[in-house]
Amino acid sequence: MGNHYHLLIETPQPNLVQGMKWVQSTFANRFNRFRKVNGHVFQGRYNAILLESDAVGPVCHYIHLNPVRGDLVQVAQLQEYPDCSFHQLWYPGLRWSFGDYETCIRAAGGFADIPRDRLRYRDFLTHLSGEKSAQNEMGFESMSHGWAMGSQDFKKEVLSNCQDEKLRRVVEAEASEMREPRWERGLAQALVWLGKNEADLAKGRKGEPWKVSLAYHLRERFLAPYRWMSRRLNMGESSSLLSLVSRHRRQQPHTDETWKILRNHEYLD
Repeated sequence: MGNHYHLLIETPQPNLVQGMKWVQSTFANRFNRFRKVNGHVFQGRYNAILLESDAVGPVCHYIHLNPVRGDLVQVAQLQEYPDCSFHQLWYPGLRWSFGDYETCIRAAGGFADIPRDRLRYRDFLTHLSGEKSAQNEMGFESMSHGWAMGSQDFKKEVLSNCQDEKLRRVVEAEASEMREPRWERGLAQALVWLGKNEADLAKGRKGEPWKVSLAYHLRERFLAPYRWMSRRLNMGESSSLLSLVSRHRRQQPHTDETWKILRNHEYLD
């Protein structure tokens, strides 16, 4: 792409930070040297999203269709666009030794890495490029934000494996929304204190008082954004949640039993 790039990377060791630092600094130095210019090449820090195994295939399709979304090439000629891994997938003789191309093809319906199925995979991408509902089902809209893509159980497992503070900092540093893992930990701990669980969030009314107190706690303690809380706590529109929390703050929350529980645990933490 002209102003950004996508990489789908497997990291056997938790060294993405060091690897991306090398990639971006090396590219920027060579870019500037070639053009005899100085200054920043990239606008800011890269975004990274952790993927559950089932999310790898959809992300492959998302990346392959990126030049099509950018009107750089028609999907029928995608194999002729050299700056996309689909080009190497189509022409095996051009493949990089470190690339895994079979995963993309298998994820489209169990296709094999043979000429006939590579054509079928392109047909699959052609169909997918015109089906907004299919893209939504694969989560295309969430592939440009968040810190992880997968089930809630996967995200909880990632966080539970980060008891080591150094490893936890690595996970948070490599998340595209770097503070979201902290919000998730805060929510999980608060649910334990209140004797609640994810099912209670899903089935409870959007404006239940205990949810409002929980949102106030997450806002005060972790600066969790209203848009994130409205989605995670199943509380409707973020503007409505903002009004509920503001009203809760004005009406002396120390008289609320849920708030007392959360506040007491916060002091003991």
